[in-house]
Amino acid sequence: MPSGRPIQILLVEDNPGDVRLTAETLRGAKLANELHVANDGEDALAFLRREAPHTDAPRPDMVLLDLNLPGKDGMELLADIKADESLHLIPTVILTSSASERDVLQTYELRANAYVTKPIRIPEFIEAVTSIGDFWLNIVRLPPT
Repeated sequence: MPSGRPIQILLVEDNPGDVRLTAETLRGAKLANELHVANDGEDALAFLRREAPHTDAPRPDMVLLDLNLPGKDGMELLADIKADESLHLIPTVILTSSASERDVLQTYELRANAYVTKPIRIPEFIEAVTSIGDFWLNIVRLPPT
């Protein structure tokens, strides 16, 4: 990452409580970041492709993706991201309530970069998001944008 530029994160999540908790947790991260939120798969894809109403959207350095979304669900969006030559290198971390082995397998088959099951209790949820942030924002070297 170029120094001085905040990491751009796209959170694709329709649950307002999870959006709020994720935003608050990432705000406390050790690395500067800007969180952008899409509430469904169609809006997320428009953001990623810089289509209306997101023509000025920054290219995300990573995507946090819930699977259970209205309309285009997370699995469909993941397939779209990884099939798109201009988007497929963006690290995509699944952050979902599903603990289904089938979902885990399918997302990795679609080339997800990580799969994290959301804990039910708030302290564990905060810990999970903090761990994702620490790993992806402080340890891993992300592809250039």
